[in-house]
Amino acid sequence: MPISSIKSMCGQALAASSAMQVVASCLAIRDSIVPPTINHRVPDPVCDLDYVPNFARPARVRNVLIHAQSIGGSHAALVLGAPC
Repeated sequence: MPISSIKSMCGQALAASSAMQVVASCLAIRDSIVPPTINHRVPDPVCDLDYVPNFARPARVRNVLIHAQSIGGSHAALVLGAPC
């Protein structure tokens, strides 16, 4: 499962962050591409995850999990899926 974060490209957008994540996720599903986490150079060798560093990756994206965290410490998760 590819792991990516758009925050590296758009910075801390405060109240707009979650909306930007939803838009990026919908575009990833529509365009069959996983957006990159830019400036990710040295992954932690202990975390064996499928990072998408620096360049977008073509992929059939059917479902996306979005995790959002507020400055106050609240967390929310949203799962989006491609239409059948």
